[in-house]
Amino acid sequence: MIFLTVGHEMPFDRLVRGVDEWCRLSGCSDVFGQIGDPGPGGYLPQHFEWEYFIEPEEFQQRFETADFIVAHAGMGSIITALTVGKPMVIMPRRGDLMETRNEHQRATADRFISRSGIDVAADESELGAVLDARRATPAGAGQNTASPYAEDGLLEVIRNFIHQPVRP
Repeated sequence: MIFLTVGHEMPFDRLVRGVDEWCRLSGCSDVFGQIGDPGPGGYLPQHFEWEYFIEPEEFQQRFETADFIVAHAGMGSIITALTVGKPMVIMPRRGDLMETRNEHQRATADRFISRSGIDVAADESELGAVLDARRATPAGAGQNTASPYAEDGLLEVIRNFIHQPVRP
């Protein structure tokens, strides 16, 4: 099963439409999407099962049982995938298209583009090929987990900040 999530703050019609078109062309029928509320005139998929929102327990269950995740380039989705060791395909929202406030998701995608287990589609024109490649990757390949603990360097920075003398 492939699990698509667009987050809960804003719709992401370009990603939903891209996955729907990929399902139509590839014949893939094993996709479930949490698509958010696209609003009046927003895109509703025709070629995969979806809900606007799902409860946190179902979200976690779908995330954990998916073969891979398809998501916007939001850090919550990326961290969750890394934590449970799921490969993922991300496509960043764009500020210039009013899909988000600024270009931070493009910067996030650029940062993760070379990380094993995270495949990046810069836009919908690349999405189908990236999905095909991820789907053809053997199960378990490219899984990369994050440590449940912070790295020593981060802990040291936080420790130093906390123990700085307070200046009046």
